[in-house]
Amino acid sequence: MAFDEHLAQRIREGLSDQPGTSEKKMFGGIAFMIHGNMAVGVSDSELMVRAGDEAEVLLAEPGVRPFEMSGKTMRGWLLVEAAAIAEDDDLLRWVGTGVGIAESLPSK
Repeated sequence: MAFDEHLAQRIREGLSDQPGTSEKKMFGGIAFMIHGNMAVGVSDSELMVRAGDEAEVLLAEPGVRPFEMSGKTMRGWLLVEAAAIAEDDDLLRWVGTGVGIAESLPSK
């Protein structure tokens, strides 16, 4: 499965000053890690966001749905469609959500 390399590059640029950032290919896309914990990723043309306990509230935002893998909803994870992150400010807000959750976890 291919992923949107342009979106991945936009995320890289947004994380350029973030300490502890790394990348890993997974789920047929690419994941961005903070100190070994996944914060966000790109699946096809959508953004996967680690939202933790905020996920239920954030589902009310336009273009957001639960992240499902193999028919199972992944608790605490969301997918944000491309139209909802077309503007850099919107993308960076979602990336910030994932980074905040990943930073709250112990380093791996």
